[in-house]
Amino acid sequence: MSGRTDNWIAGFDKALRIIAGVAVAARASPAVTIEEAVMSDQDRRHSAGLMRVNHVGEVCAQALYQSQGQFARSADLTRQFALAAREEEDHLAWTAERIAQLGSRTSVLNPIWFAGSYLLGIAAARAGDARSLGFVVETERQVEAHLTHHLDTLPATDTMSRAIVLQMRDDEIAHGAAAQELGASELPKPARLLMGVISKVMTRTAYYL
Repeated sequence: MSGRTDNWIAGFDKALRIIAGVAVAARASPAVTIEEAVMSDQDRRHSAGLMRVNHVGEVCAQALYQSQGQFARSADLTRQFALAAREEEDHLAWTAERIAQLGSRTSVLNPIWFAGSYLLGIAAARAGDARSLGFVVETERQVEAHLTHHLDTLPATDTMSRAIVLQMRDDEIAHGAAAQELGASELPKPARLLMGVISKVMTRTAYYL
């Protein structure tokens, strides 16, 4: 069996685990030492909705990094995507755990989010490594912005979710900076605007579904 076939099988297995909500964190959750606070039902639902959005973002990140890494033209770039994906898997596990603690569930549309993001990743990779890295930079910039918004809107009592989102934001900033250093080229304005529209549709839908 060829190495390429092995990679496809491993990628397919990972996709199934991501969609099924099976993720293992290499790092302990930032919320592990924080005591759960008493929250109203309304605040708990709101926190769960925001964390579901963040979990969907991590599902999309896994799909993007998997496809961009698979179709990258540089071995160094493939390694960088694999490293970023490993760190993002921590986020996937942390947010899934927090959603369960809040008595809610992950998005029922995760298969759609993953498939759509995988195709976007292929398109980005086909545009060349510089454009693919530029896609990462813009994605992480938009993710940083929405995580900052979540920090502003999370219930004050939900310090557990806040700790997770803060660490996620730090990691996303680092991933964007790493992509920039590897030679990212800025995406055209229409592409950046389209990504923003897609992101808004995803976040508004994932909050409820």
